[in-house]
Amino acid sequence: MAQENTNTSNSEMTDSGSAAFRSEYAVRDVQAGVITATMAIPLSIGIAMMSDYPIQVGLATVAFASFIGFLFAWFRPGNFIGAPGIAAGLAPILAMGVATFGIENMAFIIFMTATFQALIWKFNWQRYLLMAVPGYLVEGLLAGIGLKIALKFLPFLWMLPVGVAAGEEFWSDGRVHVVILSVIGAAMFLILFKKFKDTKPALPYFALIVFGIIAAMFIDVKMLKVDDVDFNIGLPIPSFDSAWLWIYAIFFSLMLAVVDVIEQVMSNAAIEKIDPLKRPCNSNNSLLSIWVSNMGSSFFGGMTNLDGLAKSSTNRLAGAYTKLSVLVIGLLITFFVFNVQYLDHLPYFALAIIMTFVGIKMVLGVLHTAKHGPYAMLLATLCGLLVFKVGIFEGLIITLVIHAVIYYVIFKNVESMQTGTIVRQYFQKFKEDEKEIN
Repeated sequence: MAQENTNTSNSEMTDSGSAAFRSEYAVRDVQAGVITATMAIPLSIGIAMMSDYPIQVGLATVAFASFIGFLFAWFRPGNFIGAPGIAAGLAPILAMGVATFGIENMAFIIFMTATFQALIWKFNWQRYLLMAVPGYLVEGLLAGIGLKIALKFLPFLWMLPVGVAAGEEFWSDGRVHVVILSVIGAAMFLILFKKFKDTKPALPYFALIVFGIIAAMFIDVKMLKVDDVDFNIGLPIPSFDSAWLWIYAIFFSLMLAVVDVIEQVMSNAAIEKIDPLKRPCNSNNSLLSIWVSNMGSSFFGGMTNLDGLAKSSTNRLAGAYTKLSVLVIGLLITFFVFNVQYLDHLPYFALAIIMTFVGIKMVLGVLHTAKHGPYAMLLATLCGLLVFKVGIFEGLIITLVIHAVIYYVIFKNVESMQTGTIVRQYFQKFKEDEKEIN
């Protein structure tokens, strides 16, 4: 019944462009879009690098998803202030895909991901996913990914400039200069984040970038170099050389689709709480925007997207009320897609501070599972360690198997249930939930 009420309320509130544009909030939405883009650009650059994708492709994905999100907000709004972008939690999965299938075949992987998401949207299967994969395991998965991200970008905090060879002595003058700048930048970022995270969340990102650009004028540091990419529109046709790769590609795409959907469902739950007008989210409508964006991006070699909580929270605190802010974000990022030379002024140490911070925040997210009890926190921690150690897909599968075995043992030995009864009870739960939703 709760879902029915949510959908009813949602349909009542989507009249005459209420989600996409409201004149009384236009100025605030434009301002919010500019502020959120300030934070989204360096974050998207870091995520694209972590995903082993060209930076320009990552930015193009964000811009395209923003335009699609604004378009669907006119008639099928999922949430009202969510800001689309490439998710940090999916970055190592995409990097694993690039290493396994090659960047030339990733368009097909994204296409298949969108296809699975379209099926999930069509039959509204997202309502079952959090039952099959508990939310606390997703937190553990993201913690393991966060650890990968933090360790990936940590060396950039002491990386020497291009052309400077590393000698036998680690603490050379160039290295000391970079470390000092990194320490000052990190301290400034953390202080500003702590002070303004609830009022001006983009300020620490903007201040750090300005500090990095000014510092680079006087001290030689490694600078970002963005290669100009030729965008080719074409069908996402793969070139696999073995049947095994075809099979693995299908399962890999399914995993990517499920993780993307679960992250969006969880983000929507949080976005609904911070909405300034307390408007309910419709997660299935959000999935419509996501799979269409993913499907479209596969035709130019783009990445996956979702309405991430970090960007959406920034959008809200910056004053957003409708998806007009998302249109502004898309326009600003489009400017940098076609003018990538301006991004070459961003020093690596500033980007590393942002991405290391993001990674650590994802690791600390596992603490949220404590509210579900010690078992959930222990299993989430195990999931994070397995994801970090043996791989994302393998770590999640192993943890789900362990979770299933523990529950089977409990019902079999403690509750004295027969195996058939346990299986029937599991599927009966799905039927009862479906009746409750309908």
